[in-house]
Parts: sequence; C-alpha cells; structure tokens
Amino acid sequence: MARPDWFDALWNRRMLICIFTGFSSGLPLYLLLNLIPAWLRSEGIGLAAISMLALMQLPYTWKFLWAPFLDRYALPWLGRRRSWMALTQLALLGGIVYFGQIAPQGLIAPNLETLDWPAIAAFVTHPVTLVCLFVALASATQDIALDAYRRELLPDRELGLGNSVHVNAYRIAGLVPGSLSLILADHLSWNEVFAITSLFMLPGFIMTLLVSEKAGSGGTPRTLREAIVEPFREFLARAGWREALLVLTFIFFYKLGDSLCTALATPFYLDMGFSKSEIGLVAKHAGLWPAVIGGLLGGLWMVKLGINRALWLFGAVQLASIFGFAWLAWLGPNAAVDVAQLAQLALVIGFEALGVGLGTAAFVAFIARATNPLYTATQFALFTSLAALPRSLINAGAGYLVEQLGWSSFFLLCVLLAIPGMLLLFRVAPWRGANA
Repeated sequence: MARPDWFDALWNRRMLICIFTGFSSGLPLYLLLNLIPAWLRSEGIGLAAISMLALMQLPYTWKFLWAPFLDRYALPWLGRRRSWMALTQLALLGGIVYFGQIAPQGLIAPNLETLDWPAIAAFVTHPVTLVCLFVALASATQDIALDAYRRELLPDRELGLGNSVHVNAYRIAGLVPGSLSLILADHLSWNEVFAITSLFMLPGFIMTLLVSEKAGSGGTPRTLREAIVEPFREFLARAGWREALLVLTFIFFYKLGDSLCTALATPFYLDMGFSKSEIGLVAKHAGLWPAVIGGLLGGLWMVKLGINRALWLFGAVQLASIFGFAWLAWLGPNAAVDVAQLAQLALVIGFEALGVGLGTAAFVAFIARATNPLYTATQFALFTSLAALPRSLINAGAGYLVEQLGWSSFFLLCVLLAIPGMLLLFRVAPWRGANA
C-alpha cells in the first residue's frame, strides 16, 4: 500500500531542520514577551513601563532595512546563511545571560503627554532597555537568516508543512522562558534563571554547524543596490500597486487582535491571582499539546485545504480564542486559587494555543508563498517585519489601554481589531481563489 504524500513530506531531514530553526527563532522572542515582563513585574516595575519595552522590539519591524546586507554579504566562514545564523545565536546566548547581571529598579515609564525628555532619556538608556534592544536586534537578524535558509531549503510542495513545523517548534520554544524559567524563578536567583535559559540557544547553534549551506535559486546579488532595489521592484511588478497594498495591509491586520491580546499575558495571569509556578505548570503546559496538535494538523490540513481556505478557517478559531481571555477577566481576580480556577485558566490558554497555532501556520505559509525565491531574505524580512509591527509598536500602549479600560474591555477591543484582517481575506485569499 502506497504511503500518502504527506507522510514522506513530514518524515524527512528538512522537517527536522525546521524544528531547530523554529526553536531558535522563538526562544528569544518569547523571552522578551513572557520572561522579561514576569521578571520586571515581580521586581515591582509598573505595567506602563513593562508595556513600553515593546518599543525595544522595533528591530523585528524594521529588519527588512538590513536584510539586503545578509543577501549580499557573507561572513568569512560557514557560508552566506549559516555564518549569520551562528553569529546571532552566540550573541543571543550572551545577551540572555547578561539580563541576570542587571538591577531593574529605576525603570519608570516616562509621561509621554508632557514629553519629559530627561525621563524619556532615563528610560531609553536604562540597562534593561538597552539589553532588550540588543537581544531584539540579534533575534531579528537571526530570523532573517533562518527564514531565508528555510525558504531555500524547502521545495514548493513542502512549503506549507515545513512552515507549520517551524511555527510549531517556535511556539514550543516559548515553554522555556514561559514555563521552565518561571518555575525556576520561584527557587533560584534571576541570575541563575537567565543563565540556564540562555543554554537553550545551543541546540540551534549546533544545528547551524552541522547542516549544509543551500544555494538560493537566484544566487547572490552582484551589488548592494541589486540586493536592495530588485526585491521591492519584483514584488510590485508581480502584484501591481493596488494588490501589493492589499497584501501588505492584510499582513499587518491578520494577527493584530491576537498580538495585542497576548501582549501582557503573563502580567494578566499574575493580576488574576495565579502564582508564577501555577502559570509555569498549568497555563503554559495547557497550551503545549494544543499548540503541537494545531501546528501539525494545520500543516497537514493545508495540503488538502490549500492556504486560502486555511486562512479563513484557522483565522476564525484564532479570533474566537480572544473571547476566552475576556471571560477570564470577567470572572475577576482569585483570592485563593483552587482546582476549578486552574482548569478555567488551562481551558482559556489551551484554546488560545490551538487557535493561534492554526492561524500562525497558515499565515506564515501565506507569507512564504508571497516571496520570490530570487529575493528570499529581503522579501521574507519585509513581510514578517510588517507582521511584527503590531507586536513591537501598537503593543507598547497595551499597559495604558488596560489601565484606562480594565482587562475585560481591553480584550473586547482586541476582538474588534481582529475583524479587519478577516474581512481582507475576501480580496487577498478568496475561498475559491486560483491559489486556494
């Protein structure tokens, strides 16, 4: 009996590499999103200051500006992609360790309404802010190299599945800073916690040393001008101005509601009365298997559904998962946590992990499909930078929104912000479209 096509696509060396690329990519981002806010909140730092640190993630938004340099130039070892992968992975290991050497006290959100420049300068130059910026810069540069390597590694027939495996491993990486590290923080010093967390960058570094360099379909750009100009010119010529603008608008909006919803997830759980250990053991692990199942099924379903239909179906589940956070906020803080309340938390987190795992798998596959293999790094960086804009810029105001609206109204606002992305599917990914 012949094996189905998806079986051979799933069980091969390329999928194993996608696991390592996803884990290496996800770990530093989830450290910034989950562990750093928990560390700062436990040290008495205010929500406004914590949410403003999202601005230090701007490298994820602007990485397309230096992506052409990674397309054009290679460091003098390991090849064009692997040399940048190795350098950034070592930089991330060192940056994560350095967090443990910093005292976060004195990190205070400046009043932006009065433009208190000394206070703004003190916030921007605080060691926590600077190291967050360094880690975000190294992480964004690593993503450029990893995304380009993965796009050149995968044949077109494995594009959806390979990116699903990458996204799945990406989310699993969040269990290290979002679960293991939080549990350790109840028993060890933060210095030790960050040192242990940094060691999880080593598997990706070892993978980088062991894999072979892949040659892109178009080779290396001959000049820096060619590396900068041609990717944008090709995208506009292929899609046309109007269609290109619709695609870019969709990329911005599709994950907006979900991204804002989870911007302060860990502080939200703490404010609801759950301890760091409970968050680590229950909240994070409740999302593990739904994320694993959602990521794998998402990739396999896309083989039959197609990317367009997957964006519709998975996006609907992703939107619905936001209501779970609104329900948890409506129940209010817990004076004493019991089994029923832990089950409620697990249900909300599990459904969110399933919905977002499905939605992200389809979304990343859509982005990969929109790139031309001739200009892999720059176009992929442009699209993923735009997708990261809500997380790094709009999410910076999440703390102010929560303080003004309260948690329940804040999550309902996130639902409203998720709707435009779904409506744009009528144009960019119609249900019965040619590429459905």
